[in-house]
Amino acid sequence: MDKLPWIILSAGDNVAVATAAIAPGSTVAGIQTREKIDPGHKVAIADIPLGSPVVKYGQAIGRTTAEVKAGDHVHSHNLHFENDRLAATANSAPETATADDVGRTFMGYRRADGRAATRNYIGIIASVNCSTTVCRAIADEANRTILPHYEGIDGFVPIVHDQGCGMSSTGDGMNVLHRTLAGYTRHVNFGGVLMIGLGCEVNQLTLYGQSGAGASKRHFNIQDAGGSRRAVERAMGMLREIAADVGKEKRIPMSVGEIIIGLQCGGSDGFSGITANPALGVAADLLAAAGGTAILSETSEIYGAEHLLRSRAVSDEVAKKLDDKIAWWEQYVALHGASLDNNPSPGNKRGGLTTILEKSLGAVAKGGRSPLTAVYGYAERVTAPGLVFMDTPGYDPVSATGQVAGGANMIAFTTGRGSCFGCRPAPSLKLSSNSALYASMEEDMDIDCGTIATGDATISGKGREIFDLIVDTASGKKTKSEIFGYGDNEFVPWHLGATL
Repeated sequence: MDKLPWIILSAGDNVAVATAAIAPGSTVAGIQTREKIDPGHKVAIADIPLGSPVVKYGQAIGRTTAEVKAGDHVHSHNLHFENDRLAATANSAPETATADDVGRTFMGYRRADGRAATRNYIGIIASVNCSTTVCRAIADEANRTILPHYEGIDGFVPIVHDQGCGMSSTGDGMNVLHRTLAGYTRHVNFGGVLMIGLGCEVNQLTLYGQSGAGASKRHFNIQDAGGSRRAVERAMGMLREIAADVGKEKRIPMSVGEIIIGLQCGGSDGFSGITANPALGVAADLLAAAGGTAILSETSEIYGAEHLLRSRAVSDEVAKKLDDKIAWWEQYVALHGASLDNNPSPGNKRGGLTTILEKSLGAVAKGGRSPLTAVYGYAERVTAPGLVFMDTPGYDPVSATGQVAGGANMIAFTTGRGSCFGCRPAPSLKLSSNSALYASMEEDMDIDCGTIATGDATISGKGREIFDLIVDTASGKKTKSEIFGYGDNEFVPWHLGATL
């Protein structure tokens, strides 16, 4: 039997989603299409009066701006954002984890403080923009001259940025930057860290103390070293000592419950909420069942679906924390004369997504169906197991930076348009939502989730495939982004506050 080129996601929906190009006059759910429907785009399967909700995933994604006839293409020309929420339906159970799922192990590094690492890097961290060039020079020289002598070290990683001075020493901007950099200095995938300052900046090295002090944690200022070239020379001596210590680390078996994975999506399309995101949600459920942690983020991209997360909160306190984050974002965008519905990008819309509500309903699927156990601020240290939420912007590098600062030792990133991304020191898996993308960008994509839309795979089956790859990657298998070399330029702390 031929596979249908469309799918209806919920019994209450009044639109279907094309899984392949549909020509005018084709039959979809018993109605005749009145125009061409591109893959990922929506077609009305019933008449929808002017001003009425368009329903997808069993949830309102906006209201019509014109009368829509059955068979019409439904998109930006006749659908707009309306701050609607339909009642949260009863949550279905998370993916059932077997005893084998819960008992799985991966090969990781056991740090002195007991935490589990998936990689063994050494970080060269800039305290301020003024030291970024020197940090890059140090990392380049260390990778060229020191790394060849240590098979157990994955590399020397420059963590550089454009902040650290020209800002207030107090307030949200400095607090967020300090919390983010502190999170990276203690990140479990850094076996050692060398932090470099200029010397006269607002973000002084003394703010970071000697956390984890010892042979593997060092810092100094370029001005104290006598200039840039001397700073590189001084750093080489320190890094040789750090490498001698870090290079002794060996992988050992440890529970998958020690994996902390950040969930990301970027360049979404009409398939993201149908294939890659719910499949990643299955993997997140399995990880949570084993005692691990999955971090859902991108507050501006769950807007419109937050009530579904709220209904799964383990306590009123957790629910209120989520409500407070949403309220802050509403005030924040209003202050800048913007709307949260501006979030879907042109690429999102070309891929079939029309409103933030539609995008958010698909984005939330990354978190699976497990209870929401905690809510964190940006870059706060994550300690709770299970599904947690971290408040971040929707911009992928900023969001992932916050997750890694909070302790994520892996990232899983879904995309429908072809986002390219890495996030050292945390390995980043890329999951394509459609098979055409996977075929065209296979060197960047780790898993093809488009086979769900074609009927060649199930959400559950693909989710287990993702779970298997998470375990293999945590054990040292390189991701496509690692092979290419992504990860040095994707450290982007959230920029809050005035530039002075």
